[in-house]
Amino acid sequence: MGWLPSISIPGITSSSPSAPKAPDGGYQAPLRTTREACYESRDAFFDCLDANDILDANKHDLESRQKCPKEVEAYERDCARSWIKYFKEKRVMEYNRDQTIEKIKRDDMEADRKAGRLGRGGEKKGWFG
Repeated sequence: MGWLPSISIPGITSSSPSAPKAPDGGYQAPLRTTREACYESRDAFFDCLDANDILDANKHDLESRQKCPKEVEAYERDCARSWIKYFKEKRVMEYNRDQTIEKIKRDDMEADRKAGRLGRGGEKKGWFG
């Protein structure tokens, strides 16, 4: 008897070949080679997105499928659905994080320049000038 009652969801089978079961009935973690194939497919897909100026593959799903059909197919074949969703969201989050960090650096430089804490070459002055 499991923790949850058995439910049936159309299109999803419990005997999926991409999710091997352990002897105790639970799912096994992906092997290293499986993970590496997923990472390679993900990187190829993201390179294609970069080449086509697409940041958010979730928002621009149709466009990404039209411009990167081979990469999408390999990515969806080699990675678990939960990983696909996670990597797409992580890509956007990391982009936003990097943009925020760059903005903070620019704002700090501007504040230092206005306060006279920058030398002639743009470097910060030390305690002794």
